[in-house]
Amino acid sequence: MEFGEVIALMSVVIGLPWLVLHYITKWKTAPTLTVNDEALLDEMYQLARRLDDRMETVERLVAADNPDFKASRALTDGSRNSADFDEIEDRVPAKTRRR
Repeated sequence: MEFGEVIALMSVVIGLPWLVLHYITKWKTAPTLTVNDEALLDEMYQLARRLDDRMETVERLVAADNPDFKASRALTDGSRNSADFDEIEDRVPAKTRRR
C-alpha cells in the first residue's frame, strides 16, 4: 500500500465516523423547548384568545352605539378577520383549543 492509500483509508475509517458522531452530539445538545417554555406558550395563547374575545365584545358594543363605526377586525357578515389567529390555531393541539 502506498502512503496516499493509507491516508485515504484512515480518513474513511476514523475521520468519517468521528465527524458524524461529533455533529450528532452537537445536535443533541442544541437548545430545545422545555416543559416550562411550552407551558408559557400555552398560557400566552390562552391570554391572546381572551384578549381577542374582549376586542370583539368592545367592537360590538361600539358598533351598537355608533352606526358609522367600522371595526377593523370584524367583517360585515359578523365573521372575524383574524387570519393570523387561524394560522396559529391550526398549530395548537386540539386539547387546548377553545370551543
